Amino acid sequence: MTLKDLEIGKSAVITSVGGKGALRQHFLDMGMIPGAEVTVVKFAPMGDPMELQVHGYELTLRLAEAEQIEIEQIPKRSRSHAGIEAVSDLAHPGLGEDGKYHSREDEHPLPEGTTLTYALVGNQNCGKTTLFNQLTGSSQHVGNFPGVTVDRKTGSIKGHPDTEITDLPGIYSMSPYSSEEIVSRNFVLDEKPSAIINIVDATNIERNLYLTMQLLEMDIPMVVAMNMMDEVLGNQGSIDVNKMESLLGVPVIPISAAKNEGVDELVDHALHIAKYQEHPLRQDFCDKSDHDGAVHRCIHAVMHLIEDHAAQADIPTRFAATKAIEGDPLILEKLKLDINETEMLEHIVQQMETERQVDRSAAIADMRFDFIERLCEQTVVKPKESKERIRSEKIDKILTGKYTAIPCFIGIMVLVFYLTFNVIGAWLQGLLEIGIDKVSALVEAALTAANVNSAMHSLVIDGIFTGVGSVLSFLPIIVTLFFFLSLMEDSGYVARVAFVMDKLLRKIGLSGRSIVPMLIGFGCTVPAVMATRTLTSERDRKMTILLTPFMSCTAKLPIYSFFVSAFFPKKGGFIMAGLYLLGILVGILAAFLYNRTLFKGDPVPFVMELPNYRLPGARNVGQLLWEKAKDFLQRAFSIILLASMIIWFLQSFDLHLNLVKDSADSILAMVAGVLAPIFKPIGLGDWRICTALISGFMAKESVVSTLEVLFSGNIASVLTPLAAASLLVFSLLYTPCVAAIASIKREMGSKWAVGVVVWQCVIAWVAALIVHLIGMI
Repeated sequence: MTLKDLEIGKSAVITSVGGKGALRQHFLDMGMIPGAEVTVVKFAPMGDPMELQVHGYELTLRLAEAEQIEIEQIPKRSRSHAGIEAVSDLAHPGLGEDGKYHSREDEHPLPEGTTLTYALVGNQNCGKTTLFNQLTGSSQHVGNFPGVTVDRKTGSIKGHPDTEITDLPGIYSMSPYSSEEIVSRNFVLDEKPSAIINIVDATNIERNLYLTMQLLEMDIPMVVAMNMMDEVLGNQGSIDVNKMESLLGVPVIPISAAKNEGVDELVDHALHIAKYQEHPLRQDFCDKSDHDGAVHRCIHAVMHLIEDHAAQADIPTRFAATKAIEGDPLILEKLKLDINETEMLEHIVQQMETERQVDRSAAIADMRFDFIERLCEQTVVKPKESKERIRSEKIDKILTGKYTAIPCFIGIMVLVFYLTFNVIGAWLQGLLEIGIDKVSALVEAALTAANVNSAMHSLVIDGIFTGVGSVLSFLPIIVTLFFFLSLMEDSGYVARVAFVMDKLLRKIGLSGRSIVPMLIGFGCTVPAVMATRTLTSERDRKMTILLTPFMSCTAKLPIYSFFVSAFFPKKGGFIMAGLYLLGILVGILAAFLYNRTLFKGDPVPFVMELPNYRLPGARNVGQLLWEKAKDFLQRAFSIILLASMIIWFLQSFDLHLNLVKDSADSILAMVAGVLAPIFKPIGLGDWRICTALISGFMAKESVVSTLEVLFSGNIASVLTPLAAASLLVFSLLYTPCVAAIASIKREMGSKWAVGVVVWQCVIAWVAALIVHLIGMI
């Protein structure tokens, strides 16, 4: 019987784990080891993937992967993961109190003036980026989907300029399964930080401590930040921090990053262990009595075998030994063992497998989980059923229900767009437009009264205020849309969307994880392209990058809003929804084409956790909105301002730099006239439209400002509704802005970036031609 056959609510014990290579190692690191007990929680609305519980936490698995895991059904789970009755009366730190534990026997203080470097490491969804913001004052966006931190973020601890802390991507283990794990591991191994701050989710402690054990093997000064202790205490649980410190051999500090409780104490300990280089006192977690010490003897034998090679490669011996036993190719390559040593390593491992009756990787993973279970039994007062978990289960019955999930998703997105374009965003936009018009009128009156040169007067009013002002008025709509997207992401709903949509996306060759960059693409293509780094498959990553331009970004909203208000005033919501839907449909067709040509193969396995729903923090949402508004304003007063001034100059002067009365005699008309014949078949043969589309490559928002300048605010009297419809479709699908192309170039290379520009323009032209021909009927 395989895990695929287990029914909802039924439990079983894993007897063997199939698969091979990094994927199988990932299964084991996630707790899917022989002897582990699992319970099926639910299936996705489309029947695949499945959600199951193992080691006290929930994760998702596709049926194809579940079929590789052999199980034996049991009436009920026997391993209760019980903890202690109560914490001892001995003085121990509570939330916000100083920890007591430090190893001062082997202190080696760093020279004065040395910059203390830290690696902030933790599982996904453990509050790591929130802690980074608290430590550094950084305004980095905090999401609730696994792997939201895709770049290397650094900053100094507030009040300590001689420190540098790096927020590494969220990972589950130090195995080289995903690019995030490789990046994090290489940073710790190669850059040798002064210390590690390991953040652990106290509400999901067994899952999180698996990574902690691997970090301890790296023999770098470390402090454990036990996060979300407020939730543990709120559910009548507790942790004996003193006991845990003595068992782990490093300081453990209870904190609540979201409430900024215990963070000052954490900083004090982090500074101390880094300054005095207090290494972990314990790295040996294998039990000599476990299966007659088979794993213990194997690890120590391998440590002796590779000790000189590990030292030469500058890799901690204990960490190198466990990875060599697991068959980690990257570590084995660095160790450079000769043939005899390689054969000896294989003999030692095979002997352990014979005695242990499981394969090498499963034996190491089981050793770690066994220690974690014994540790929790001695230190953790199990909380009552989590209020957050109960709340999430109730919400999931609707948002991930078999018959309600997809209607809810569609309804939520429709509501978001309606509130953005017709209610909140539209109202705020109206207020801003009134303000811009009043300022423009005041400036024009002042220029007229001062008898300013006509060319300068035209530049300020027609070039700057008309161009930049028309774009600025769309700031409220962009901020409003990002507000709703951040609520969805930070609350944990986007992760559910990935779970629900996985089977559907697999039909076009992607996994459910790809839905996240695509959803972000509705905000901006640049972060969407960067978010693809969370995808573990190079194939999926590249394919998703090529699909993100089809998701209409907020920079195109000014174009849509402008033409809808000018040509289709009573059909705004319908036209907007239609454009977004058209982009998605064309993207799906492109995905089918990519899947059968450029990216043949199957999508990567869908193994991820579903975090509890959490109320988004006002500070996090506010920081995100400020960043987006600031980015938009910077572009408005840099790229768009420059584009507006250049376009004004080109359309106001001829080749002899004479001020022209008719823009048709301008330099711009001559340049754009060369391209106009290409656009004539789609009803856009006017050189002014070609000019606006060219300026849109610099920044999509500048299309509107350019049209306003060139048509002097009378575009509705020049274009027909059919031409406007063609222009809307072309703007929807043609090349992303230069910033997005630069991001694609960074991720995929110059050839791919150029290819995207040409490909998107061709698709846009064809789609606009179809619309034009249909409209002519």
